[in-house]
Amino acid sequence: MAKVQIIIGSKSDMEHAQKAREQLMEFGIEAPIEVASAHRTPQKVVSIVESSDAQVFIAMAGLAAALPGVVAAHTIKPVIGVPLDAKLGGLDSLLATMQMPTGVPVATVAIDGAKNAGILAAEIIALNDSKVAGKIKELRQSWAKQ
Repeated sequence: MAKVQIIIGSKSDMEHAQKAREQLMEFGIEAPIEVASAHRTPQKVVSIVESSDAQVFIAMAGLAAALPGVVAAHTIKPVIGVPLDAKLGGLDSLLATMQMPTGVPVATVAIDGAKNAGILAAEIIALNDSKVAGKIKELRQSWAKQ
């Protein structure tokens, strides 16, 4: 069972998706990556969301960054948006990701914050998974020793 589904708007975003997946793998969380654009392939986005057994979605996009909002519009599961720096220092995608209407929330991390998206997704899963919770505590303790 996939616990986190990562969706990116373009193959050029794969570098960021890999960072989130690597972080999730440290917690033992499966995270497949799909490429689907909110603008170019919206039906594919809907199909991925509606057929996914994920507990949490991570959606990454730059520019107009509609992808996280489209994902959130088609699920009641948590959606974490990662605005990517494609133009304007990423401010355009940050604003598009975080300014969602009431009823369609998207938790938004920093511009290019893929690793934090992975950690946040793991924290959500840890609410019902003590093994993941233990791994997050270990990570935090290792940071405290630095």
